Amino acid sequence: MPVQSGDNDPNRRREAARPDPDAHGQAALLLVESLLHGLLEKGVLSNGEAIAIVTAAAEVKEEIAATASEAQDTARQSLDLIGRIVATLELDDDGDPQDRPIAGLADE
Repeated sequence: MPVQSGDNDPNRRREAARPDPDAHGQAALLLVESLLHGLLEKGVLSNGEAIAIVTAAAEVKEEIAATASEAQDTARQSLDLIGRIVATLELDDDGDPQDRPIAGLADE
């Protein structure tokens, strides 16, 4: 009996086993990312300051993941999402020295 197209695709099985993303988490992530971009557009934050804030969040998440009973896959996915936000902010960075992380935020 021939195998139907896609039946042996390992990504298909992984996607089928993955639960839908958490609605609360999606909403929170969208709000925070929108807030960051809004503050950047209004000049309240520099790009470097925004990167420092998100990088600090990633560091806290790594510390929590190392000590908590959270599943490693969940921690990895969270860190990946935070990393994607940092990457988009870095793409917007025009190299202006004023956009570098502020003291204290980058060191935390």
